[in-house]
Amino acid sequence: MNYNKKLKDLEKRLTKLSSFAVAFSGGVDSSFLLAVAKKINPQNLLAITVSSQFVPEREIEFAKRIALSIGVQHICLDVDILENGDVVRNTLDRCYYCKKQMFSLIKEIAENLGIKSLVHAVNLDDLKDFRPGLKAAKELGFYSPLVDANHTKADIRMLSRQLGIETWDKPSQSCLATRIPYHKKITAKNIIMVDKAEFFLQDLGFAQVRVRCHGKTARIEVEPGLVDRIFNSDIRQKVSKKFRKIGFEYTSIDIDGYKTGKMNHETSDNKNPQP
Repeated sequence: MNYNKKLKDLEKRLTKLSSFAVAFSGGVDSSFLLAVAKKINPQNLLAITVSSQFVPEREIEFAKRIALSIGVQHICLDVDILENGDVVRNTLDRCYYCKKQMFSLIKEIAENLGIKSLVHAVNLDDLKDFRPGLKAAKELGFYSPLVDANHTKADIRMLSRQLGIETWDKPSQSCLATRIPYHKKITAKNIIMVDKAEFFLQDLGFAQVRVRCHGKTARIEVEPGLVDRIFNSDIRQKVSKKFRKIGFEYTSIDIDGYKTGKMNHETSDNKNPQP
């Protein structure tokens, strides 16, 4: 595969934008997009991060550090997403309403600063999953250059490594709302419980982890190759004790391990909106 050809294609597309704002999370995709954007040196480039209860504070601080290391102007906006009734009801369209609110704020800030274009870092693999938020991005005029340049997640990781971007091997992240089954109301309490539980597991060395909240039961997903490790007696006891302190009465382990989009099984008949 000619990765350099894909990179040149992306650069060419971004060069056509005289000024633009990047919806920036500090993850693998948006860090790559921001670094490439900086490389082509547009007239005006801005990274905008939206902080809410759905994003761990450590991820916001990480995004700030990455934007600083790339050398791009960075704005962080705070949003109380739990005030949005359409979001907390947690229907299949939750992501649409959430992205609509967050991306509307990004658009407003960018327009106030005279920035003409808006971009986000969705890639080809994202189109295979159920992501209603892509519809909101399209409605608000966000451009997806990684898709148009045919970049997959694997492409982005490989090129990030070649370019020396430290996020090339960063575990995939998603907002904490994805840990709550659809149609179960999202509360500050269950989001905080999930965040604390995942942070504890990460501290134990499980980098790619999800803690799905099923009421009083936590369902842990770790990388398939580490499932045996979490069954280790010492680790299992530590997890059980800590999770009870956090508020989970029961803890289960998904023996199949982590796989993106597991909470989207009930949406299998839905068509994913295109960006």
